[in-house]
Amino acid sequence: MYRSSNIVARVFDRQICTPAPGTSVHHARRFYENLVPSHTVYEVECPDHSFRKFTDDGQYLISFSRNHQELIVYRPRWLSFSCKDEDCDKHDLPSRAKRFDSFFSQLYCVPLASCNELICKDFFLYMESNQFGLFATSTAQIHDAPAVGGAVHGVPSIEKITFHLLRLEDGEILDKKVFSNDFVNLTHNMGVFLYDDLLAIVSLRYQTIHILQIRDSGNLVDVRAIGEFCREDDELFLNSNAQGMAFSDKNKQLQLPGNHIENHMHQGQPNLGNSFLSGIKQRLLSFIFQGLWNEERDDTLRIQRLRKKFYFHFQDYVDLIIWKVQFLDRHHLLIKFGSVDGGPQVSRNADHHPAFVAVYNMDTTEIVSFYQNSADELYLLFEQFCDHFHATSRNSMYMNFISSHSNNIHALEQLRSIKDKASSSAQFVKKMLASLPFSCQSQSPSPYFDQSLFRFDDKLISATDRHRQSTDHPIKFILRRYPYSLKFKIKPGPEAGSMDGRAKKISSFLFHPILPLALSVQQTLFLQPSVVNIHFRR
Repeated sequence: MYRSSNIVARVFDRQICTPAPGTSVHHARRFYENLVPSHTVYEVECPDHSFRKFTDDGQYLISFSRNHQELIVYRPRWLSFSCKDEDCDKHDLPSRAKRFDSFFSQLYCVPLASCNELICKDFFLYMESNQFGLFATSTAQIHDAPAVGGAVHGVPSIEKITFHLLRLEDGEILDKKVFSNDFVNLTHNMGVFLYDDLLAIVSLRYQTIHILQIRDSGNLVDVRAIGEFCREDDELFLNSNAQGMAFSDKNKQLQLPGNHIENHMHQGQPNLGNSFLSGIKQRLLSFIFQGLWNEERDDTLRIQRLRKKFYFHFQDYVDLIIWKVQFLDRHHLLIKFGSVDGGPQVSRNADHHPAFVAVYNMDTTEIVSFYQNSADELYLLFEQFCDHFHATSRNSMYMNFISSHSNNIHALEQLRSIKDKASSSAQFVKKMLASLPFSCQSQSPSPYFDQSLFRFDDKLISATDRHRQSTDHPIKFILRRYPYSLKFKIKPGPEAGSMDGRAKKISSFLFHPILPLALSVQQTLFLQPSVVNIHFRR
């Protein structure tokens, strides 16, 4: 614990004091109480781009052109200027400071989308170990597409979805992965999850989890597809078995030459494999059945329980579809199941639909656990071990210090306060668990969102990567510890406030993960140029 809030005194304390084991990083992060983005340059002259985010290591700023055709990557740099007087802090910044290129240098501009495709501006994943970036382009959605070829009825279709793997150092496109007439939910990375070098892509339309590996060479390699089949040789086994059955039926028909009608009927039958449930659905039903079977010892009570809990809801379980997936580690997936009507791509009120969460072991192809999204047992795990659900890559050091209610007492107190105010405990649990599985790389690792250092209104700003309703009032960041003083403010939009109070405005905040540097971007819904402010330590 530092004895003084003075930064010079803290430097001396750091030289003579050794922090407790395992706390060195948390000890060093307290310097951010002194190093804050306390100065704002309003309405910076910048290109009319859609700014996405800083990479987790702070090396790059990702942005897209307004026509969603090109990727533009910048390198953050610090404002520098000369001053002849002794006290330069009292002088206004030079006019050049209001220019975007004083803080960022453009590295390159790469066209990604073809003529009929657009870049998905809400999608971007970063592989820090190799400095690879994953981007997506797609054609327009077809909402009333017919469900053909095993597709789920009611899920939209996209004619072409292309994932582009780029080396961010020079912008070279290393590999591409194309999905045709499919649907992947790309909003806020919801349908794709990156863990180390493994990539999970959820095909909502065909209910398949595609597992890919990103090689050091920059190749996207198919590892397995989980959905209709669970093991690599399931399809081969079923096809060979179907061929054997067809051959056996043919021999029986040859022994009955007079039965022409039966022979014609057998020729017109579909493949027997088409009548099977998918592999992942069979694993799920087996787990539910075995769990209910083992709960009772008496055979009579066992049958009654199965009738009530399993057979009565059998069709409901069969109709469940995969909504979302995340890695828990290299071997386990957290899968969210729900009805088609409650899918995140279909309904805005998905929280009100019943949903289930399952843990799936990719090696053994078994369901390990299964919970409804209103289960108190699952909420208890979520409250106490939230960090285990935030699966971060081993090389991503910055992501290990994001505040959550399982590692931060202030976040836990805030969660319990919300719980105490909730009118219904069941609805509160359901609302909290609706965030599972978590979206990949959806939170900023900036130390200014560390709730052990600063206090702020999380309704206006938070580490979660989301657009928020804009306000004309500055957002205050206040010290958590004595003297509990206001350290800095973040105000989006013009310095004097908006002239048109009727226009609905939304804001996004891009914080650098290391430097005292942030961008606030305010935009209206009428495609007017965005108002970009730069907040930095002068």
